[in-house]
Amino acid sequence: MLSAGDEERRRGLRRMRAVALGLLVFAAVVFVVTHGRDGVWGYVNAASEAAMVGAVADWFAVTALFRHPLGLPIPHTAIIPKRKDSIATSLEDFVTENFLTEENVRTRLDSAQVPRRLGVWLQQPGNAERVVAEASPALAKAVASIKDDEVRHLLDSILLPRLGREPVGPLAGHLLEGIVEDGSHRGLVDIGVRELHDWALANEATITALLGQRAPWWSPKWLDDTVTARVHVEIVKWLADVRDNPHHSARVALDNLLATLADDLQHDDDTIAKAEALKERFLTHPSVGNSLVSLWGSVRRAVIDALDDPDGELRARLVVALRDLGARVESDDELRASLDRRLGETVGYVVRTYGRELSTVISQTIDRWDGNEAAQRIELHVGRDLQFIRINGTIVGGLVGLLIYSLSQLL
Repeated sequence: MLSAGDEERRRGLRRMRAVALGLLVFAAVVFVVTHGRDGVWGYVNAASEAAMVGAVADWFAVTALFRHPLGLPIPHTAIIPKRKDSIATSLEDFVTENFLTEENVRTRLDSAQVPRRLGVWLQQPGNAERVVAEASPALAKAVASIKDDEVRHLLDSILLPRLGREPVGPLAGHLLEGIVEDGSHRGLVDIGVRELHDWALANEATITALLGQRAPWWSPKWLDDTVTARVHVEIVKWLADVRDNPHHSARVALDNLLATLADDLQHDDDTIAKAEALKERFLTHPSVGNSLVSLWGSVRRAVIDALDDPDGELRARLVVALRDLGARVESDDELRASLDRRLGETVGYVVRTYGRELSTVISQTIDRWDGNEAAQRIELHVGRDLQFIRINGTIVGGLVGLLIYSLSQLL
């Protein structure tokens, strides 16, 4: 079954064959009509005779590439069916050595300016939406295909053991040191102190009951109630002071404690060992893997639902992100140059490493064809142009014949 393109090529091949054959027939008719005449007709007869010779010779040469002329098994004919494998190998070598080279590919990429064109294209109306609409179902399907068993195997065999081999103390200490220096923990401290103050204020009975349990047995109840009530008032008051004063001594003490802990996690061997032991107990606890798998399940469902919603927030944000990326690529020369360089390096590496393997598709494809099929396919693509050889042979042969006849008359 031929494609639409092959059908068009076949029609073009037939037209050019008809033109070449028409010239041969015309030369033969002229030769017959002018045979035996003298004068000017002798020149015409000689030209037509040579034109027929040139036409037949070039017809033979062109036909011999693809089949046996007139079906006769003449030596050195049907070249392509007989030698398709060696031709495929030579074509493969030619493409690899002259086209699939790192220099050629990188030069073409530089002139194509792929990142800039992509950036411009993403900013055009509807293009970013189209990318998101086309990619979202595929992304959702890819995320859905990741099973819980696969995640559990990844956690148990790779991630958790790898985390277990990595020392956590220096890393945690360095992170905690940066947090304390930046004051990033103060917002969390504010929340904790505020919630603790509100709880203490709302749970007077619980606090006084706990304090009353610590009173001596011989103390009168009225005295215990008075003392515990007063202690509760002081606790609430103290928590309110800590809450409202960002420079409270308790806050300063907490900062000093965290700073000391950060330093010990990085430099104190005992603290580092305790952190490693705590990490080991945490990672080997059975509930850790189950909790992470459950967390992944929740994240997966949320991502799939968001990707499947055409009017959802995630798709809208992805569209905005793509447009912003396109605008930045177009306007930021440094970023665009970096993308061009990285793209060139990547494609150059692929061509340099796998160019030979990529070009083997030529020989592998032709190898699957039989000889006649290979000849037919190649003739469809180049046969039309080869008919010009027959046409030129007819014309040039006639001119050469005329020249030879003229010289013979002069001599």
